[in-house]
Amino acid sequence: MGVLIDRPNWPGPRGLLWSHLVSDESYEELHEFAEALDVPPRAFDRDHYDVPETVYDRAVELGAEPVPSAELVRRLRASGLRRPKHRPPSQSG
Repeated sequence: MGVLIDRPNWPGPRGLLWSHLVSDESYEELHEFAEALDVPPRAFDRDHYDVPETVYDRAVELGAEPVPSAELVRRLRASGLRRPKHRPPSQSG
């Protein structure tokens, strides 16, 4: 598909709810889409942009596919573009 966005369900700064904006095609596509939305580069976090609820409708108008959060993560993983936070190995014993 291309660019995906989940519903603004995540509490964040300024008392707003936030969405995740991703691409299941390429980071280049994602960055270009974010630029068209006037989303600043600082909103990029590893493999997605955090965008406020005020941007959601415009993102959909520009062609982002609205999907549930679980679907967004599933498709991001399937694309090979998922960059999870590094977790240190557990120490046992």
